[in-house]
Amino acid sequence: MIKFVPTRISDCYQIEPKIVEDERGRFVKTFHKDIFDAKNLESHFREEYYTASRQRVLRGLHFQLPPKDHAKLVYCVSGEVIDAVVDLRLGSPTFGQHHVCRLSVDNAMMMYIPSGMAHGFYVTGVDAILIYKVTATYSPEHDSGILWSSVGIQWPDQNPIISGRDRGFVPFDSFVSPFVYQEDKNGQ
Repeated sequence: MIKFVPTRISDCYQIEPKIVEDERGRFVKTFHKDIFDAKNLESHFREEYYTASRQRVLRGLHFQLPPKDHAKLVYCVSGEVIDAVVDLRLGSPTFGQHHVCRLSVDNAMMMYIPSGMAHGFYVTGVDAILIYKVTATYSPEHDSGILWSSVGIQWPDQNPIISGRDRGFVPFDSFVSPFVYQEDKNGQ
């Protein structure tokens, strides 16, 4: 059974899938719509992609702006990363806070990241492949981010390999958020 573990960020979950192993290897179910629906999590995924990154690469902190914002399901199928999520939703009880965890091929953990969050990761091993399922298709004019070093995340490297684009994002305290927190259907 898939286990949803609440993080310190409202509506953001670390997911522990059931891992079945035998002499052939491993089987991991990464998604089951009925379980996501029972948790009232947006799961109408419109696009899926992956990133392949080498050691010391930091990608992020990324998101798409409304009306093309999206929820993400992220997991690592090769290597290991430190994964980070930042709450950008005005009015959220966890606005401006972040959650960090390790995602790896070994632990098979996943992150469910609702709309209104910035996401990024740092590759700790030789390389890593992350898979993303997203609820809206990529829109270049809505693609945005905040500066990776501006929210107090304790990254293991203060001089990571990072793109010029990511290096040029505005710091969190200069970002004017268009995201607004809304309580879920259960009033939580």
